[in-house]
Amino acid sequence: MIATAVPPATASRPLTGQDYKTLALAALGGALEFYDFIIFVFFANVIGQLFFPPDMPEWLRTLQTFGIFAAGYVVRPLGGIVMAHFGDLLGRKRMFTLSILLMSVPTLAIGLLPTYASIGLAAPMLLLLMRVLQGAAVGGEVPGAWVFVSEHVPARHTGYACGVLTAGLTVGILLGSLVATGLNTAYLPAEVLAGAWRWPFLLGGVFGLASMYLRRWLHETPVFAEMAQRQALAAEMPLKTVLRSHRAAVAVSMLLTWMLSAGIVVVILMTPALLQKMYHIDARTSLLANTLATVGLALGCICYGVMADRIGAKPVLFVGALLLAICTWVFYTTLRVQPEWLLPLYGLTGFFVGVVGAVPCVLVQAFPPQVRFSGLSFSYNLSYAIFGGLTPMVVTLMLKNEPLAPAFYEIAVCVIGMLTALFVRKAQT
Repeated sequence: MIATAVPPATASRPLTGQDYKTLALAALGGALEFYDFIIFVFFANVIGQLFFPPDMPEWLRTLQTFGIFAAGYVVRPLGGIVMAHFGDLLGRKRMFTLSILLMSVPTLAIGLLPTYASIGLAAPMLLLLMRVLQGAAVGGEVPGAWVFVSEHVPARHTGYACGVLTAGLTVGILLGSLVATGLNTAYLPAEVLAGAWRWPFLLGGVFGLASMYLRRWLHETPVFAEMAQRQALAAEMPLKTVLRSHRAAVAVSMLLTWMLSAGIVVVILMTPALLQKMYHIDARTSLLANTLATVGLALGCICYGVMADRIGAKPVLFVGALLLAICTWVFYTTLRVQPEWLLPLYGLTGFFVGVVGAVPCVLVQAFPPQVRFSGLSFSYNLSYAIFGGLTPMVVTLMLKNEPLAPAFYEIAVCVIGMLTALFVRKAQT
């Protein structure tokens, strides 16, 4: 049995000003880093025109552009595993700071890259390299941020801390959407192609570097510092220990991450395009509705995180997944006959997607401190790479025969999440 790394007094103390400062800086960094990771998709069409041959068929250009975007997801597990390995052995703060540097520099570089017209095929190759570096960074940032904040706050506030951090990541998506909308409003399409598209990437790079500077004021987590003082760090490769002794925790974590990724990908990222294509809702209205849903998601993450602290993660996940399944069905079926309900229903559905804010609380508590970063990172990133990558393709294929495919897919994953919630356990410490 592993000795506890959180003294009882620390576990029961109230939140302090330092705790709130840590949460604020972590959430700010997470928001800016997720903005850097996601801004690419909002300018995919422009990037496709500039970084590939002009005579390339449109479908092939689109495919290759989104292929470069998807490369960021493919390398997430590798980046997460490497950074988590050193995070368990050398410290959470070092990897937490490194991840934002590894994201900021490639984002800044994308804003400065020469296009196909200037350097030919080297342009998309350099773009791919930058995207790979971004993927490696976010693979370490998200799990690292959850571990970092959860080990700073008292144990009874883990859900709140993880919910706030997850809400910060959501704000990063919202910020990317707002910046893209603002840029396309301020500039004509020709001006965006001529160079205005670079500004969001340059801005993201500068903001990321500023956030890295702010993270200098953060301290190593008390949990890791106490383990280092007692010389109780992992005695072997942390991932080896995870795969040998914590396979059940890995399975539960991966299945809950599937529910998390489905809620984000289907309801938040895919639905705006589906609203325009299937329900013939104009782009401006669908984007406005998506903004409301994203705000609802951020609020939901915090609310569900707080409830996980008060009544436990297991009932919160079970009931939350059930409510999300019901609301998803109501949302998609109602729009077919009453599209005027779009804004309130989408906002409400986004709030219920906020149940994903309780997932990181479970993932953090599923692994003992010595291998926590590695266990969480491996489970989360591998699951997100598999299910996050396959979900758009599966839903698109289902749409050929079933107009309610997004609802059916989301409901099916929610049922899996409900069943998985029954097996949630805290690691012995």
